[in-house]
Amino acid sequence: QVQLVESGGGLVQAGGSLRLSCAASGTIFSIIVMGWYRQAPGNQRELVATITRGGTTNYADSVKGRFTISSDNAKNTVYLQMNSLKPEDTAVYYCNAGGVVHAYWGQGTQVTVSS
Repeated sequence: QVQLVESGGGLVQAGGSLRLSCAASGTIFSIIVMGWYRQAPGNQRELVATITRGGTTNYADSVKGRFTISSDNAKNTVYLQMNSLKPEDTAVYYCNAGGVVHAYWGQGTQVTVSS
């Protein structure tokens, strides 16, 4: 089992920045990729960014150039630096950890961007 604990959400004005953190614990050796997803009211959950154990990153087109995903393997933590935030970035952001067989989700953290 893998446990994920997110932090760093909040309320910010458009153009501002936030950094989300996701600390993993448990059988983390089984994790191949970690990422952030988000879900706005009435919408499906969508991918924001992922990072593999080797450091390869992938971003949704809507956040490219504004968001940066990174990891600190020593701390078993993944970060999402979000800059130039827009009201349409408002959503609950979920951390995800994927292994060969299982995928795990955090409890989610709310990000609200006011115009």
